[in-house]
Amino acid sequence: MKSKPFLTLDDVKRIAAAAEAEALANQWAVAIAVVDDGGHLLWLQRLDGAAPISAQIAPNKARTSALGRRESRLYEEMINQGRVSFLSAPGLEALLEGGVPIMAEGQCIGAVGVSGVKSSEDAQIARAGIAALGLAG
Repeated sequence: MKSKPFLTLDDVKRIAAAAEAEALANQWAVAIAVVDDGGHLLWLQRLDGAAPISAQIAPNKARTSALGRRESRLYEEMINQGRVSFLSAPGLEALLEGGVPIMAEGQCIGAVGVSGVKSSEDAQIARAGIAALGLAG
């Protein structure tokens, strides 16, 4: 039987705190979501001033990233390049940049999704959160 790493509650809190710090440092009002490797929500917070819809989009970006084992922006790029069939992929929503997988020992153990500012800035916040774990991938 194989074993693999997984996110603990402490890990999730560290990710959320680092992502929040990155958002606040840039004065970005966003929602931040953390999911496990199956896309199940472990953490959701909406910073003051973030649009209510961001609390719907952030978990979906994270879920898409976790289930696909890749950044959600890759789906957006494929669709923009004409591969619109991905719009019908089951279980994948928010096919937009801002969902980033959490990789540990070559395994996807979850993902962070952020929504509320430019998609590239959402991804910046997600990566800052993941960096708090100090993983090598």
